[in-house]
Amino acid sequence: MTIYPKTSTEHPNVDILKAVYADLTRLGEFAADDIVMHTAEREVSLENAKARGRAEVVAKERELIELTGGTLVMDVEDVVANDFFGAVTGFLRAHRGDDVLAVPFCGVWRFVDGKIVEHWENAYDLPAFSKFVSGRA
Repeated sequence: MTIYPKTSTEHPNVDILKAVYADLTRLGEFAADDIVMHTAEREVSLENAKARGRAEVVAKERELIELTGGTLVMDVEDVVANDFFGAVTGFLRAHRGDDVLAVPFCGVWRFVDGKIVEHWENAYDLPAFSKFVSGRA
């Protein structure tokens, strides 16, 4: 195993992930044309299990932002990335009418040549997340 020394500069993919989580509408800027997103709801709904292609993935993110009336916040705690993969942990917070959602999340990302080619959404409390996005919370 090779251990690389830590440097004072962050990996460029860390910067990409920080930009995406600061503003989810920017995902398309960093995504490959054929990106695949494995949605958090993939465990409960095969219909919504994946979004394929930049346009569909960006639309899925915008849908979540609109669903929350723009209240969606991704409070990032940790970001790690290299040339191949990235992981981001934190808390997803949002309001929908009187309903409030606050759940830990872990986003896993795969990169090829500095572009995002795959993303796995993971919500810690999937039942709460699913109820919230379906309007049954």
